[in-house]
Amino acid sequence: MDSRVAVATAEALSVSFAELASALRDGTEASGPWEADPIRRRADAFLDGLAEISRLDAKSAALKAWLAAVYADTAGALAGPATSPEDHTGQEMAVIAEVACVLTVSERAASALLAEAHALTIALPLTFSALQAGTISWQHARIMVDETTNLDRPAAAALEAHFLDPHAVNPARGFAGELIPGRFRHKARTWRERHHPVSIEKRHTRSAADRRVEYAPDRDGMAWLSAYLPADTAAGIWNRTTTAARALQGPAEDRNLSQLRADTVATWLLGSVGDPSGEILGGVPSPRAQVLVTVPVMALLGLTDEPAMLDGYGPIPPSMARRLIADGAESFHRVLTDPRDGAPLEIGRTSYRLTKAQRQWLRLRDGKCPFPGCSNHSLDNEADHILAWARGGTTGVSNLGQPCHKHHRLRHTTAWTPKAATKNEPPGWISPTGRHYASEHPDWEPPEWPKPWPDDPVPEPQPSDLHLPGNELPDCGLPSDDIFPDDILPDGPMPQDPYPPQDPYPNWDFTAHSTV
Repeated sequence: MDSRVAVATAEALSVSFAELASALRDGTEASGPWEADPIRRRADAFLDGLAEISRLDAKSAALKAWLAAVYADTAGALAGPATSPEDHTGQEMAVIAEVACVLTVSERAASALLAEAHALTIALPLTFSALQAGTISWQHARIMVDETTNLDRPAAAALEAHFLDPHAVNPARGFAGELIPGRFRHKARTWRERHHPVSIEKRHTRSAADRRVEYAPDRDGMAWLSAYLPADTAAGIWNRTTTAARALQGPAEDRNLSQLRADTVATWLLGSVGDPSGEILGGVPSPRAQVLVTVPVMALLGLTDEPAMLDGYGPIPPSMARRLIADGAESFHRVLTDPRDGAPLEIGRTSYRLTKAQRQWLRLRDGKCPFPGCSNHSLDNEADHILAWARGGTTGVSNLGQPCHKHHRLRHTTAWTPKAATKNEPPGWISPTGRHYASEHPDWEPPEWPKPWPDDPVPEPQPSDLHLPGNELPDCGLPSDDIFPDDILPDGPMPQDPYPPQDPYPNWDFTAHSTV
């Protein structure tokens, strides 16, 4: 992009904004099933307008980043080579101050913009191209810059290609621009942790030395208290606090769940301390909470260093997972996975009741509320039959979702409808306007194998071995009397769901998960 192209792009963007505004005023942009209804047509036009303005914003951000990067290079050429470190710092400060003034932003914001613009235009060509095309937002581009920081060039290119190049080896399922920025950051961080050239054990050891508690006063007589902790410790505190807070809920309790969590933590820290195994702590019941950990079996055995997955957080070092399993697992059972891509296989049931195993299976499959953009952790979610039981729906995981309370209520009180779950993909959604929104799909990966491989050869799995009909997965030894509170219809017979195949390689191909 040269200066003439930049000017032409800016002019084209200006024309696009003007044309869009005019079209929305005239109501001529609508199309689809609502053309005969002027109100529907107008509403649909405004939704199309929002989508188009988002694309124009991205293109504008790409132009802004390019202008900032080229200005910095030009200013450096005008200033000439720095004669000392102090001179170099002074030149950088001058450029930052100029950009800050022309944009009317703080120098801190201008410095961040220049750094991000440099990374996008020099080191992240796929990201910059997607931003120019309007297929990702500026927030997505900034996240890509953040997650590739401190990676070498090949590692950064691999992360970028995974999310933006559909022809890459094992590309991400779904384009990055279809995820809200927060969810894209989670997926990018997860992929980075799995494929980082430096072992997660080494990085975790360095980062654990920075653990700390921070205190920040806030307005209205309030303050923030936060802790930077190892992931297993933080997740255990959060889940145990949630469980204790839920135990306090009832007809006579007027505090909401967030307030109960805060009061519970305050009581534990400032009140009397009791038995940590589940007795009363400062007047607050503290039942044993569950932490779901998914561990590749070779990492569990100490043969590979690939990360385990901590529910509600993401990748953790395998040593942490082994410690969680060894030091407090209440249950431990195997989950059959497809050795080709690491995805869990189906579990089916023939009653309206959901077993604890199925509940945990949904946590493995979805990891969070399946509504697009929702990050509510699976521990807080509720079960939902996509096709209602009364209308012939099954209780296999292919007909189950686990929306959070808010989106479960949205489903039953509005025209939002979940659609098309599978054994390893959460349900998508259809809005009242008839628009389809895909849920976030997990990026399953095949397990790593230790090197060198043991002397005894292991046969390669065949597709036919993985889908033998009529073979039931062994009962994992878990109770089967758990019911979700909003599942109120009685038990009854129903058509048989497909059962999972027998594990053709029971000694080596499985993923272990533990509830702690």
